[in-house]
Amino acid sequence: MSNIRFKALQDVLSRTIPEVKPPSPKISDYFGSNVFDNKKMKEYLSSEAYQGIVNSIEKGEPIPRDLAEQIASAMKAWALGKGATHYTHWFQPLTGTTAEKHDAFFEPTADGGAIERFSGDALAQQEPDASSFPSGGIRNTFEARGYTAWDPSSPAFLMARTLCIPTVFVSYTGEALDYKVPLLKALNVLDKAAVDVCHYFDKGIEKVNASLGIEQEYFLVDLALFNARPDLYLTGRTLFGHMSAKNQQLEDHYFGSIPERVYAYMQDMEAEALQLGIPLKTRHNEVAPSQFECAPIYEEINLAIDHNQLLMDLMDRVAKRHNFKVLLHEKPYAGLNGSGKHNNWSLITNTGKNLLSPGKTPKNNLMFLTFFVNTIKAVHEHADLLRASIASVNNDHRLGANEAPPAIISIFLGSQLNDVLDEIETSRISKKIKEENLLWQGIPKIPQILPDNTDRNRTSPFAFTGNKFELRAVGSSANSASPMTILNLIVADQLKKFKYDVDKLMKKGEKKDLALLMVIKKYIKESKNIRFEGNGYSEEWEKEAAVRGLPNIKTTPKALDALLSDKSENLFAESGVFTVREAHARHEILLDAFYKKLQIEARVIGELVMNVIIPAAITYQSKLIENVKGLKDIGLDKSTYASQLDIINRISEHVNFIKTNTEQMVNERKKANVIEDLRQRAIDYDENVKSFFQPIRYHVDKLEQLVDDSLWPLPKFRELLFIK
Repeated sequence: MSNIRFKALQDVLSRTIPEVKPPSPKISDYFGSNVFDNKKMKEYLSSEAYQGIVNSIEKGEPIPRDLAEQIASAMKAWALGKGATHYTHWFQPLTGTTAEKHDAFFEPTADGGAIERFSGDALAQQEPDASSFPSGGIRNTFEARGYTAWDPSSPAFLMARTLCIPTVFVSYTGEALDYKVPLLKALNVLDKAAVDVCHYFDKGIEKVNASLGIEQEYFLVDLALFNARPDLYLTGRTLFGHMSAKNQQLEDHYFGSIPERVYAYMQDMEAEALQLGIPLKTRHNEVAPSQFECAPIYEEINLAIDHNQLLMDLMDRVAKRHNFKVLLHEKPYAGLNGSGKHNNWSLITNTGKNLLSPGKTPKNNLMFLTFFVNTIKAVHEHADLLRASIASVNNDHRLGANEAPPAIISIFLGSQLNDVLDEIETSRISKKIKEENLLWQGIPKIPQILPDNTDRNRTSPFAFTGNKFELRAVGSSANSASPMTILNLIVADQLKKFKYDVDKLMKKGEKKDLALLMVIKKYIKESKNIRFEGNGYSEEWEKEAAVRGLPNIKTTPKALDALLSDKSENLFAESGVFTVREAHARHEILLDAFYKKLQIEARVIGELVMNVIIPAAITYQSKLIENVKGLKDIGLDKSTYASQLDIINRISEHVNFIKTNTEQMVNERKKANVIEDLRQRAIDYDENVKSFFQPIRYHVDKLEQLVDDSLWPLPKFRELLFIK
C-alpha cells in the first residue's frame, strides 16, 4: 500500500469520538444566544433606535445616522460582553461563498492607551476592494472601489469572537456585486404585487413575505482520506474511483442509525448553529453511504438564505474538530446519489395566512387557486430562466441522475390538484354566480383541498407538497438567492399581469369573482404543458416534453443564454431587479466559473494520471515482469504464467489509452484557452475537453482493479464511503 494511503487509513482507525456537551440540555435555553436579535435589541437599544430598525425592516425606511450611532454602540456593548474583539461586514459576493474582512474594535489613544470603538459609520458602510471579486467587467483593477452596506433585516451575529454584520455589496457606480441586492429587490416587487392581488379577497393584508425552508444534503469523509485524494481536495469530487462492491444498492443507509462519529459531529454542529439562530429541526442519513441531511424550520426568505450560507461555513468549521471534511459538491462520487438543496417556498401574509395553503371555504379556496395557478403560469412562462438560475458545472453532473430532477423544468401537483385544475379548465363558468358558493357549472363548489394532498415525486424539479412548492433542482453547494431571486421575480411579474387581466374584465362590467375565475381558467389552459405527474427520468418524458415545447437544456453554457434573452431583459428592466449591465455581468461570471472549474479538473486529471496513476501501474507491471522472468528462468512452460502476461498486456493497454487521451485532452484545453468569446470557450470546454474525462476515468478505474491493492496510491471508494 502506498505510504500516503496507508498513513491516512491508520489515522482513520486511530480516531476517537470527542465528547460533545451542548450549552444546556434544553435548546430553548441557548437558541439565538449569539445573535443580536429582537430581544437583545430591546434590551440594549433605546425605544427610538429600536423603532428605527423595525421601520427599516417593515417599511423600508432608512435609518438616520444618529440612530445608527446608538445601534452601533449597543451592538458593540453586546459583542464585547460576549468576548468579541473584532467586527466584520459579512456579505455574499458572486464567488458563491461568503466574504468578510475583520477590523478590531481597539483603537489607540493619544495618551498611549487604547479604547474599544465602533461607530455608526462603520456599522452602516465599508469599502472592500470590488475589483478583486467577480464583477463581470463592472469593476477593473484600476476601478477598485466598492461598498458593503448594512442589511438591518438580517440580525448581526457572533462568530469566533467576531461581530458579523450581514450586508449587501455594490460597486462604486451602484451595480449589485452580490446575491443579496437582487434578492431584496425581487422580494420587494413580489410583496407589492401579491398585496395588490390579496386585496381582491382581504383588504386588511398589508404585506406578503416569501417563506423558505432549505433542506441541506451533504457528504462526510474522513479528513485524512480527503487529504490523500488530490482530486477531492482540489475539485470537491472524485475524478477517479471504481465503485465499491457495496454502496447504496441495499438501500440500508437511508434513515438508518447515525454512526457514532457522525452523531457527535451533528450534535456539535447543531449546537453552534442553534446559538446562531439557525433553527435546525431535522437530521438523518441520506440514501448514499456517508451522505446526510439537515433541515431548518421555515423562515423569511432573506434570513433563511443568510442562515444557509452561514450554515455551510459552520458545517465545515465544526467538521475539522471531528476530523471530517464536509463535501458540498453536487456529485462527489460517480454512480451514487448526488446532493441537492431543496428549497421549500411559500407566501405568508402579515395576517399569518399561507397563500399556498388550501382553505376550507369556497372564498379561501379561490384565493388559494389564484396564487397557486399564477405560480404555475409564472414557471411555465419563464422555465428557461428558472433553469438558468440553478445552472452550474457541479449541478450538470447531478441533474437527471439518482433521484435528482432532470434539466427539463416541469411541475408536479399530485393527482387531486391536477384533477381540480382539469375540471376547472373543462367546466363552463356560469354567468350567474351565487354569492354563497361561487360556482361554475358542473362543480357544486370549489372542492375543499386538504394539506398533504399530494404524493412525492423525486423526479420533479418543482413540486407542490401540500402548502408550498419545493424547488428540488438547486444544487447542494449553491447560494439559494440565485433561484429564489428568479422565482420571486417571475411570480411577481405574473401577479401583476393577473391583476391587469382581472381589472380589465371588471371594467367591462364583470363581477369580481367571475372575473377572477375567468382569468384563472385561462391561465390553467395556457400553462397546462408544464404540468407533469410521471417519471421525469424516462425517455418517454424527454420526447413528450419536446412535443410540449418545454426546453431541455442539459448544459450550463447554453442554459445561461436565458439570462440575456429579450424576454428576460424586459422582465429585469420592468422590475428593476437587474440592469442590463448587471445581467450581462452575471452571465459572464457564471460562464467564467464554469470553464475554469473544468480547466482545474482537466489539470488535476493530467497531474494525477502522469505523476500518480501511471507510475503505480508501471511499478506493479514491473513486479509482474520480474515474476514472469523468474518463472521462465526456472524452465516453466509459458502456460503457467499466461495470467501474469495477460495482466501485463492489459496494464499496457490501459496505460497507453490513458496517456494518449490525456495528451489529447491537454491539446484541446490549450485550444479552448485561446478562444476569445467566453460563451464559446465554455462550450468548447464542455464539449471537447470534458468529453475526455469519462473515457480516461474508465481506464483508470480498470487499472485500480488490476493493480496490487498495496500499491494503489489513492484511497478507494470502499474506504471513503464507510465512516469508521
